[in-house]
Amino acid sequence: MKVRDVAVTDLDSASDIRTAGTPYGYDDQVRIYVVRRGTWTLGVSPDRNEYSVSAGQFLLRHGRPLHFGAGPDTTVRILTLPSVMLEPRLRNRSIIGSGDSAEMRLLMAHTNTVHATLADLGPAGVHAARGAMVELAKAVATGWFDDAEPGLRPALAQAAKALADGRLADPALSPAMLARELNVSVRTLQRAFTAAGESVTSYIRDRRLEEARLALASGRPTATELAAYWQFSDSSHFIRAFKKRYGQTPGEYARSLGAAGSR
Repeated sequence: MKVRDVAVTDLDSASDIRTAGTPYGYDDQVRIYVVRRGTWTLGVSPDRNEYSVSAGQFLLRHGRPLHFGAGPDTTVRILTLPSVMLEPRLRNRSIIGSGDSAEMRLLMAHTNTVHATLADLGPAGVHAARGAMVELAKAVATGWFDDAEPGLRPALAQAAKALADGRLADPALSPAMLARELNVSVRTLQRAFTAAGESVTSYIRDRRLEEARLALASGRPTATELAAYWQFSDSSHFIRAFKKRYGQTPGEYARSLGAAGSR
């Protein structure tokens, strides 16, 4: 994906890969390598690795490209940006950090959103998307972002949703937990969701109800079991919430699936 002068590349290796030579040109760029699985290596020569980045880490580097290599089943996202995004004190430096940092979560959420919507964006939308991507890349480099910046609210909401989706069965999941993980206040997180016309609490509840509905479609769990697993206070509360969202109780929904399957 290319957004003006910013490029995002996803690379998946099925087997060992190694470059044969050091690329030339494009010296004045910043690259952020985000390793999701496996190990990514970069070096000044094919037989000497200067950097080794493991799953869950990122490497931010300013300068010309290096040899690179990856082991089997390695997945990496590479962001290439103009070097003007870096403050002078950060130039000619390399930074290795955690892919789970709040700043990186926001950057990854934003790039995913842009990838899904880029074809539908007009010139103003592309400009805004590029600007937010550069600002979030700066945040990764400095370890800080301006949580009062309205332009970053969509990325903050998406990062919170991605985090919540992976922890729906966790009894500790709450707006406070998400805000803590993303290094913002609960109020700031709520504002990001409000800008999209929803709330953090309603998003968590609706996603849990959706997962419960899918469980009913694939098996026959009881309302009590579903309520306990998806962290509703009791089966009565779960049944009321389910009916409000889907127009049927869990039992009625399960029976309608059975009736449809027997036709």
